Amino acid sequence: MKKLFIKASFLLIAISTVVGCKKELDEKFNNPEKVLDPSLNGLFTGMLNNDRVAAKYWNVRTFLTQMPGVYAQTSYIANGNTIYQQSDGYSQQYWDDFYSTGGNGSGVLAQYRTMEVKYQSLSAAEQANQKAIMQAAKVVLIEQAAKMVDLWGDIPYTAAGSLNLSSTISNPKYDEQKALYTSFIADLEALATYFNTNTTTSAFSKSDILLKGSMNMWARYANSLRLRLLMRISRTDEATARTAVLAMLANQATSPLIDGDNTAEYNPATSDVLLQTLTNSTSDLRDAFFEGSWYATDYALNTLMLPANDPRIPVIYDKFGRTVKINNRDVFVQNANYRAMPITFTTAQQESSFADYSVLDSATFLFNQKLPGILITSSEVNFLKAEAFERWGNTASAKTAYDKALRQSVTFYHYLNNLNQGGGYRNVTAPSASVVDAWVNSSTATYTGSSAAKLTLIYNQKWLHYGVLQSTEAWSEYRRTGFPLLTFPTAGKLSGFDTPPTRLIYPAKEKTLNSENYQAVVSKDTRKTKIFWMP
Repeated sequence: MKKLFIKASFLLIAISTVVGCKKELDEKFNNPEKVLDPSLNGLFTGMLNNDRVAAKYWNVRTFLTQMPGVYAQTSYIANGNTIYQQSDGYSQQYWDDFYSTGGNGSGVLAQYRTMEVKYQSLSAAEQANQKAIMQAAKVVLIEQAAKMVDLWGDIPYTAAGSLNLSSTISNPKYDEQKALYTSFIADLEALATYFNTNTTTSAFSKSDILLKGSMNMWARYANSLRLRLLMRISRTDEATARTAVLAMLANQATSPLIDGDNTAEYNPATSDVLLQTLTNSTSDLRDAFFEGSWYATDYALNTLMLPANDPRIPVIYDKFGRTVKINNRDVFVQNANYRAMPITFTTAQQESSFADYSVLDSATFLFNQKLPGILITSSEVNFLKAEAFERWGNTASAKTAYDKALRQSVTFYHYLNNLNQGGGYRNVTAPSASVVDAWVNSSTATYTGSSAAKLTLIYNQKWLHYGVLQSTEAWSEYRRTGFPLLTFPTAGKLSGFDTPPTRLIYPAKEKTLNSENYQAVVSKDTRKTKIFWMP
């Protein structure tokens, strides 16, 4: 979907910061921050309603496009001397939003600990009726906790939230990152089995704003998260990953995945795990991108997409342009071609030339009030399957999964685009089958060459599919695989921050308030310490 016209004011953007307000949930759910005895299903709904998952201003503006997006080059920002320096304030907020409520996230761990206490107080019959909610809540917790490990490494986890559990305050120890991943992977297997062998309840369906109480979808989600985590450890613990992944892929009847039923023309709304916007939401990401960055990224557009004649280009990017005087009238003249500013541009070059280069599509990303939070997609899962088959199975199966992932990515981005209806926008016409076929079968994206070359294709295309909205996953996969082969300008950068980090430094407040336990991890707390799954 394209904006019918691009206002000249886009060229001189001066937008004041807007602090987004959380939208109220339906009154049928109790607000856990306002009542003494919150309901279990209300807590679960609140846990799901997470602005660190949803496509919301604060997370995109202050975190995704400022840290992981910069380090993975899924976001293009001003090439200043501090671009690789972590923002302690914004990373502190992200950290806090995992452990406590009242910020820009849902306080996933705090909500879960409160749910544990509530669940333990129920009768056996009530526990049986509410068990599906607790199992789904654990999947949600693991997904967010794994991201915390991917960002920082060791984190407080098993002992965190003691006030909720025991009504006593104690500073939590840090759990070792590899041990946490091992527990996450084991728990996800057990959770998937539960959802595969049990039926839903009305209480679960009522409170589940993510997957509508579908046991099949929760089983698929748990399995797909497990696949993601297993592939993430596969460079440092290949034997464990290989055995578990091949067992999953050999029996998808008992280990179903979020894979769009392996069809290209699938429905992301029902097949992917997306946090849809609440019905009363009117926010979009225009301020997040205008204040941060909405420019096309160099490697994605110039190196990967344009040479392949990638059919996703028109739905992901606008050509942009300049306003010029024609017959004494201001006329917006669109650029002739799609192209991104080189990553090597100085700040001065960026400021003088940005109008000559492409930007994110205004309708797909900037003004889309229906843009969902993306947790996992069929395309990602098929890219993971392709990697597993190429490394441990056979290349024919890998090609099938890879080709499917490419086609599903086209479907996915057009789905996002088509969510934006009205308001002066028109839909971008989906590419013809022949155009997509040419891209898949006879372009620089085609699955061919040596096994190493094919793996490079998988890694590059998965990174492309993640894009800016899944910058955290893109950064994790970049650190794991080493692809794409990105160039990071180093000239003139602040001493000690001339290249991107390999992890985030613990926030200052955490070091102060949990200082005794911090001493156990202080030696690891450098910006170049590797996360355990990095080769």
